Amino acid sequence: MKLAERVSQVTPSITLAIAAKAKAMKAEGIDVCSFSAGEPDFDTPAHIKAAAIKALEDGKTKYGPASGEPALRDAIARKLQRENGLNYKAENVIVSNGGKHSLYNLILALIEAGDEVIIPAPYWLSYPEMVTLAGGKSVIVHTDASTGYKITPEQLRQAITPKTKLFILNSPSNPTGMVYTPDEIKALAEIIVEKDILVVSDEIYEKILYDGAIHVSIGSLGEEIFKRTIISNGFAKGYSMTGWRIGYLAGPGELIKATITIQSHSTSNVCTFAQYGAIAALEGSQDCVEEMRLAFAKRREVMYARLNAIPGLSCPKPEGAFYLLPDIRKTGLKSLDFCNALLEAHQVAVIPGIAFGADDTVRLSYATDMATIEKGMDRLEKFVKSKL
Repeated sequence: MKLAERVSQVTPSITLAIAAKAKAMKAEGIDVCSFSAGEPDFDTPAHIKAAAIKALEDGKTKYGPASGEPALRDAIARKLQRENGLNYKAENVIVSNGGKHSLYNLILALIEAGDEVIIPAPYWLSYPEMVTLAGGKSVIVHTDASTGYKITPEQLRQAITPKTKLFILNSPSNPTGMVYTPDEIKALAEIIVEKDILVVSDEIYEKILYDGAIHVSIGSLGEEIFKRTIISNGFAKGYSMTGWRIGYLAGPGELIKATITIQSHSTSNVCTFAQYGAIAALEGSQDCVEEMRLAFAKRREVMYARLNAIPGLSCPKPEGAFYLLPDIRKTGLKSLDFCNALLEAHQVAVIPGIAFGADDTVRLSYATDMATIEKGMDRLEKFVKSKL
């Protein structure tokens, strides 16, 4: 069978491969400490589940609009106005099958052969693969710990060419956990407006912040940047709704109409009754969000302290999300070798940085319980000391 050429151009997900290997070991009865998870370890809050159950009982089980339930689109628009200072209407919103799907819809609607997309590294691994599938070219801009793994205005300016169509901004970041300051966001916005390109702001981790960090949505900084901004967000991280698969895109009307057309011929509508759970997430109590954030904050302190106490490892302190990205160069190993050896010899699962365009790092998630963190850090320390 001859497959389409585009399939061979896409790299399989290394994060899923490591997670699958760890799960297989656990199934064999092996005690694995997994720091590979990209999802909260909490159950979805009860009031959100109750809303979905009620929707089922009320017969909300039929096809719905490809763009999303009108009540959810309204709720999202109100949320964006209330929390982010973004003047979107319901018609500027499409509900998708998760944040990943919203980004894929956007890339497919916007990018074609020859178009360039600027992606700061370390990056979420699916960004460049989506660009490849659309026939575009990813322009990877490498950052390091000296700038907090954040692209500088000078780097952005230098990366822009006449072929640049889109810049991908992710704050708080996966995999670094870094958060752009209001001044940093403003400086990037000025260049985007000056060069007349588009920016998609991936804000999926916006509710998970620490140490007084502030999330600023770049489109809120003025009319000109607002016109060039697309927002991608969802319910997976802030509300622990990863398996619900509900995300959304907000942006200029013409673009949103295009993504609705694409979605109508691919997935059609998002699970109808699940969308009523999403409405409850936005309009109900936000205490559940704060409870999870506080738990993550405690875990971050423990894992960060333990990690930086290990000779040979160094890691900047993240201000958001639930990841740490330590530098492993002093071990003499590249990330994939490091991760495979750590998992096989000490039964600790972490994600190789090569998946994020940063082969001298590995990603650890602290979306797990404190006992696992303590035990896993003991094992990691033993492994690293054996390599020095």
